[in-house]
Amino acid sequence: MSVEFLTNSQKFTVLGGKLPKGILLVGPPGTGKTLLARAVAGEADVPFYYASGSEFDEMFVGVGASRIRNLFREAKANAPCVIFIDELDSVGGKRIESPMHPYSRQTINQLLAEMDGFKPNEGVIIIGATNFPEALDNALIRPGRFDMHVTVPRPDVKGRTEILKWYLNKIKFDQSVDPEIIARGTVGFSGAELENLVNQAALKEAVDGKEMVTMKELEFSKDKILMGPERRSVEIDNKNKTITAYHESGHAIIAYYTKDAMPINKATIMPRGPTLGHVSLLPENDRWNETRAQLLAQMDVSMGGRVAEELIFGADHITTGASSDFDNATKIGKQMVTKFVMSEKLAVMTYSDTGKQRPETQSAIEPEIRILLRDSYERAKHILKTHAKERKNLAEALLTYETLDAKEIQIVLEGKKLEVR
Repeated sequence: MSVEFLTNSQKFTVLGGKLPKGILLVGPPGTGKTLLARAVAGEADVPFYYASGSEFDEMFVGVGASRIRNLFREAKANAPCVIFIDELDSVGGKRIESPMHPYSRQTINQLLAEMDGFKPNEGVIIIGATNFPEALDNALIRPGRFDMHVTVPRPDVKGRTEILKWYLNKIKFDQSVDPEIIARGTVGFSGAELENLVNQAALKEAVDGKEMVTMKELEFSKDKILMGPERRSVEIDNKNKTITAYHESGHAIIAYYTKDAMPINKATIMPRGPTLGHVSLLPENDRWNETRAQLLAQMDVSMGGRVAEELIFGADHITTGASSDFDNATKIGKQMVTKFVMSEKLAVMTYSDTGKQRPETQSAIEPEIRILLRDSYERAKHILKTHAKERKNLAEALLTYETLDAKEIQIVLEGKKLEVR
């Protein structure tokens, strides 16, 4: 719509309507607010004036207001055009009385005056961007100034796929690379973080002396961002390596044979960050809502590591490696009971702060959580006992190759031999 305002303003004014004076882009850092503003100017083929809110913040009285006047004067002379002010909260923050800075409001007052001074047919659109909309002065975001508020959220899986394609085209990469697989495994990443992921992969490619980026480098880069760098200085002795292999195979087996679990992406026993091993799962799409079956499947997968240790090495030789798994399972179970109203025995109500509930309420909540966790543990144990052969084969493959992708895990679980690397 902004492009049409700039290229065909008469379409909107013929009936007496007024063009919007300002568009406010709101979103977390790195989501592409600046790129979006540039895209608007580029699509409309009009001049683009960029300024940062901090550029108008000066210790000398009147300098900030003067820069505002000069910016708008030049923009009006070259209309139609786009003025983009990044970090708008730096210049447009709420006005307060301060004896230390008696002239601090001059800059924002000048900005307010310039936006009021626009004529309907001037063809100048001002776009502001901020991470903190709550910090802006109310006079700046009222109708007639920043008329439109556009939320720029973190991209969904489709958006992440397109962003990855864009940045991959800037480097040399193997045509077998599937950006969607990386996109599915980077839930919550911003555009800037995806750019960094591709750049890290290109740097690893250069270090390894390869000619193009493959899925291996992209997966390595993703793991480095999510879990931290490899700890090459850490040597895992054979006993701990074996325990870790069976632990991670337990997670993978549960995920593979549980209907409502997410598909497996990769299993590894390479030390990285605070962990010795890791199994990553890939959601088909970003989940906005989850079913009770999907939540229970997540709990079951979390239980797989400890259950595998108990079945193979005995209850006296289980390790502390499952602590974070139990934290995750307990968190899910607690939310199911207190927040998602998925308990059969408790009333249809939520319990926001269990610490402030009456003792009898707490005594009713905790048994429900324990039942969910106990049942999940028993389901995990049943699956791992049923697929003991597959569990053993997968653990041995991890001991041999240390890292297995989804295709290799499937080959092992089907009883086939992996190609020698």
